Formats: sequence, structure tokens, C-alpha cells
Amino acid sequence: MTTVANFGGTSHYADLDGPVHWVDFGGPEHGPRVVLVHGLGGSHLNWALLAPLLARKARVTAVDLAGHGLTNPEGRETTVQANTRLLGRFVRNVVGEQVILVGNSMGGLISLFHAAYSPELVKGLVLVDPALPMVFGTRPDPTMLATFFMYSVPGLGERFLAKARAVPARKQIDRLLEMVCADPSGIPEELKLASEHLIDERAKVEGLDKAFLAAARSTVFTTSRRGAYYAAMSKVRVPVFLMSGDRDRLVNVAAARFVARRHPHWRYDEYAGIGHVPQMEIPEVVSERVLDWMDANRLSTSAS
Repeated sequence: MTTVANFGGTSHYADLDGPVHWVDFGGPEHGPRVVLVHGLGGSHLNWALLAPLLARKARVTAVDLAGHGLTNPEGRETTVQANTRLLGRFVRNVVGEQVILVGNSMGGLISLFHAAYSPELVKGLVLVDPALPMVFGTRPDPTMLATFFMYSVPGLGERFLAKARAVPARKQIDRLLEMVCADPSGIPEELKLASEHLIDERAKVEGLDKAFLAAARSTVFTTSRRGAYYAAMSKVRVPVFLMSGDRDRLVNVAAARFVARRHPHWRYDEYAGIGHVPQMEIPEVVSERVLDWMDANRLSTSAS
């Protein structure tokens, strides 16, 4: 597909109760398997800058969850729970060996739940600004609070998305980058053009707004169940690397700090002046840190 050709990736589809799009970024034959899991409203393109760097030492794959990227809903549910099951099937049936999961935002939440409750094929977990429960006493970003409130209200969410889609694709991209990046000026033009192309492709697909809202509402509900989320964290038995940008507008850095204190055996890195998508803002730094962490935890060789 043209959406990934310039970033060293090759598109594939797997039949998992409907077509599931994934991208193979290659890597050394005996390197560990890394599966990249995007966030809400994201796609394989969220990893296009990081994946080739990781592929120097690992075999890297990015998957589009149901209702996202080039995995059309096809009548499938798009909740956190449904996409956790889909990720499990993808790892089991497509990858077929132990993996290191790298998840951003909602994808971090989904990756953590998979590692907690279906651990047999997971040997490491990297959480890149994952969706987390709010910490009492912190104030959510007003724009983010208003946006997710609109998503949560039936009818209002649909109208909000329809209005957002009425503007040109480049303006949609610019608005999104302003939301998720501390400084969007560093995002390459090549990635913006690929994102525009993906928006044009998705404009032909029915049911995407319904799929997105179901995913958004499920993410908010899941992170609001603090006890269940923290219980899932406590079940994870593999090495974990948690990272957060201190200017993340979607997930306040205080939430990541709180989780890091609860799990002192996890590695925690915090990036000054970075927003919600470090893998896009500082891919070189993220790749270096992840590969070092893999080496330190003896995750740098394949299980096969």
C-alpha cells in the first residue's frame, strides 16, 4: 500500500473474522518479534517513524485494530475488550510466537490487558503514554475534557465527528497533531501526506464514526474502572517499560508517575517537552531506549 511504502513497510491482510490489516517492517531473521499497537483513532502510520529504527534489531509488525487504519469494522465490535481479543488472535494466528508488545494510548491499555490475561505469547511490554486512570487532584486538559464529553453523548458525538470530517484532510491532520504533539512542527511532511491518503481511503468506508465512538466510549469506561485496571497491572509478569511525555494533553503525566510508583520494578522514562506520541516526536530516542531495555532484560533474541 502507498501508505507505508516509503517507510520500509509491506502491507498484508489476515482473515480474523474479517480482514485485518497489518504491516511488516522487516528486521533480522533471528531478532525478537515486536508488535506495535496504535491508539484511539490511530493506525500503523503512528509507528512509521519508529518501526524502521526498531527493525535494525527486531522483526517489527504494526497492526490496525478493528475500525482503525485499513481494518474496516465489517460489523465487528471495536471496544477495548473486542480489540484485546483481536490482538490476541493476531499474535496467536499471524505472528505465532512470543512477542514484545508496544502500545500507545488506547493501544497501551489493550496491550496491557492482553499481557495480563493472555500472557503465554507475551515476553515484554512497552507502554507509550498509555491510557490510564486519572489521578485524583489533577485537572484534565479543558479541550480534551470537552472533546471526550461530546464523544460520550449519543447524537452529539456523531454530529461532532461529522463536522470534523467536513474540513480538508490536511486540516484534520494538523488539528490532530496539535492535540497529540507538544511541537507538531517536527513531524515530517512525508508522514502527513501518507496520513492524508489514509483519510481519503477511509472516507469510502461505512460505519467508521460508529466504530470510533464505540472505541472512545469503551476507553473512557475502562480507564474509569480504576480497581479493575490496577488489578490487571498487578497480573503482568513480564518486563514492563512505561514512558510518558510530560506535556501529554490526553493522559496527564501525573497518572504515569502514579503507576510508576506503584510498580517500582517497571522501568519508567519521562520525556521533557514531549506530548502524547513520543514515537512520532522523538523516534530516535524512543528506539534507543526500547532497544537498551530489551538488551537489559534479555529480550533481544527470538524465542523461535
